[in-house]
Amino acid sequence: MAEPLVPSTGWGVLHLFCKATATVDREAVVAAVKAGQEGDHQVVPFSVLGHKADLGFLAIGPDLWLLRHLQSALQGAGLEVAHSYVSLTEVSEYAKGMPEERLRPRLYPQLPPEGKPAFCFYPMSKRRDVAGNWFTLPYDEREKLMHEHGASGRKFAGRVLQLITGSTGIDDFEWGVTLFAVHPDDLKEVVYTMRFDEASAIYAEFGPFFAGMVGDLADVLSSAGIG
Repeated sequence: MAEPLVPSTGWGVLHLFCKATATVDREAVVAAVKAGQEGDHQVVPFSVLGHKADLGFLAIGPDLWLLRHLQSALQGAGLEVAHSYVSLTEVSEYAKGMPEERLRPRLYPQLPPEGKPAFCFYPMSKRRDVAGNWFTLPYDEREKLMHEHGASGRKFAGRVLQLITGSTGIDDFEWGVTLFAVHPDDLKEVVYTMRFDEASAIYAEFGPFFAGMVGDLADVLSSAGIG
């Protein structure tokens, strides 16, 4: 096995959105997930609603090679990866000075959160339009807008847990946003509410959305017809 490839800070994150094929082997999928949970690595299975995928896995942990082996094992078990996203856990540049107890869950989250089975993932970037280029704004203005944006999100504390991971230079967008919520309409409300913030309304671009339910692996497999 290759030498571990580990970020200097934080963990690697791999979202896999899969479709079941006629040859899928349930026991091989179970074995792949078990192997992918070695050490500090976590694998969160979820069922996907809609045509984009049947089920998915959020894999997170220090070694990118182990994440790659999980992907290969799931494909070898007969799952087709219909979509994926690669990112790293991070602490925003606008969160400098926050206490360690608030920073650590961003870099080393323990997932999934209890009591929040509703799930959503989407990637996003900041605009570079001539009329609205986020990266030409002074830092102080960007910081002010992001603090306003964060205040909107904190209104959903207890209802929604948000994991923002960085993907600049790694995938097609700049961030991946994973939401866990108590109810599915909490997902809709938090995204709708935060889109009115200037940081989002003027400067945000969004990729495809995936929604579903976090559950035990057995339930997720059964929901996809993998018996």
